[in-house]
Amino acid sequence: MEEESERFGRAVGLDSASTFECIVDRDRHFFMEVNTRIQVEHRVTELCYNLKFTNPKDKNDFFVVESLVEAMALLARHKERLPKPERLVRFNASVEARLNATDDSLSPHAGGMIRYWSKPIDGEIRDDQGISMLNPDTGIFVKYKVAGAYDSNIALLLTKGEDRRDSYERMSEVIRSTTLRGSDLATNLEFHYGLVNWFLGTNVMAKPTTRFVVPYLTLVGTLKEEANKLDPVFAFLQMKKHYAKLLAEQFPDDPKVAKNMSSLLDRKGTLITRPMERLLGDPHLLSGWLSMNTKNFRIDNGKVVWLRNPLGVLNDTYDYLHMSFRPHKPAAEVIWGHDNELLQEALSFSRTLREKLGLQRDEYFQLCELLQKDEPQGGMDAATWEQVRSAHFGYEAGLELLGMLFLVGVNVKFWDLRVEEDLEITIPEYLTDPDLQARMKKVLVPPPATKADEIVSVCGGMYYAQEAPGMPAFVEEGMHFDKGQPLYIIEVMKMFNKVNAPFSGTIDKILIQGGDGTIVQKGQPLFKVTPDEKFVEVDPNEIEREKRTLTTKYLKAVL
Repeated sequence: MEEESERFGRAVGLDSASTFECIVDRDRHFFMEVNTRIQVEHRVTELCYNLKFTNPKDKNDFFVVESLVEAMALLARHKERLPKPERLVRFNASVEARLNATDDSLSPHAGGMIRYWSKPIDGEIRDDQGISMLNPDTGIFVKYKVAGAYDSNIALLLTKGEDRRDSYERMSEVIRSTTLRGSDLATNLEFHYGLVNWFLGTNVMAKPTTRFVVPYLTLVGTLKEEANKLDPVFAFLQMKKHYAKLLAEQFPDDPKVAKNMSSLLDRKGTLITRPMERLLGDPHLLSGWLSMNTKNFRIDNGKVVWLRNPLGVLNDTYDYLHMSFRPHKPAAEVIWGHDNELLQEALSFSRTLREKLGLQRDEYFQLCELLQKDEPQGGMDAATWEQVRSAHFGYEAGLELLGMLFLVGVNVKFWDLRVEEDLEITIPEYLTDPDLQARMKKVLVPPPATKADEIVSVCGGMYYAQEAPGMPAFVEEGMHFDKGQPLYIIEVMKMFNKVNAPFSGTIDKILIQGGDGTIVQKGQPLFKVTPDEKFVEVDPNEIEREKRTLTTKYLKAVL
């Protein structure tokens, strides 16, 4: 690519720093375009390389440039007098995430207001176009409206590292620590976080392919569809009943045992269910979490078997969700104080027990086997050994629920999308099915709520009633339309999206005023219609019954 770019530049007489763009697909590349200026991708390049300009008459006379913009200015000033530079390695690896105004399916989302943006952390390089600045007089965050008239890009987030994995891990930390709030605001921040951690859990050296993103989003959509069917709070309450019955059978003459266990589980309720609800509620977070925990479990005869202590997984999950204990943060954003005390107490016990038994962190399976033995281990006496076994049982009880998250991945064949030893990405054929892709796009971003006799705008943007000026409108009042027929065009950030009818019916009235070029909001009614078929509303009680039935089925596989 570099050699072709150089030949191209010479052929057309380029006299300024320029950006050549190619699409890379595994071991192939395709020239896309050249820009006779620096593009936004230049930052990730200049983190990897410096340019050394040396006087051809004196090798000791040189200067080093780190900024490609500076190099462009030097070239503009000195033209051919500037010697050809030598490229030097600056950092071994860098990675860039383009923070865009898009929804969970990566479709443009215009019109949102950014009201708060957390400060960059150490090691974060943020090119935010001045968006996250504070008012120099008041220190208050300056609100910013994502207008969407041009590009959807909000900022570039960059990190550098000793190697690619190091740079990805730093990027994961940057995104995890980023808090972005606003009204009607949607970005691809969660997508980036899930994707970075997907690669960290598989292989960051995977060969790039243009076929990856849409199947990946489709897989994430299947995660959301399955996760929507589960109720972790109901699962926790059912698990309490399971333990009560189990202990009542084991200790029929001592009802206090079951009562004490019930009390202990009550203390764990929010400790376990809060992070589960976060993961089940955001499929991008769940995707990254599943990938990072690939080696922490296995399935034996339909049952989840833990290969790592679930206490450690739970602790890492709070960190992954940026919910670790921080006294200065609002309680809604972090682990609650009493939950943190219980978790730290359990982790301390677990570490002490491993040290006593001479086991490493990854030898949880061996730990469980030792604790099954009635004969004391680790030089303990019989009484201490029984206390240790009881304490371990108490600290671990209830954590089985986390295994339900693994089952979500198993049931949607999450791990079929993988990186092979030769670094090729295997994409299951079913994830390339256009119908499934379209359906999962709607699962990731459900259409706006609407009445049965209305069609509303699928997103905010600029409305057009016709294909092009001078052409007839897609629909007129009184005309019949078929399912899949184009109804209007919505322009968002230079992208013209043709919206097709979700069902067949008749246009009774066109509600949009102002004609082509009118700005509309997501969910704004556009047409009054009479559908060909009557819509049947779904009974919410039936949905709840189905969730509880599936949750109970999941629960049986983890207890």
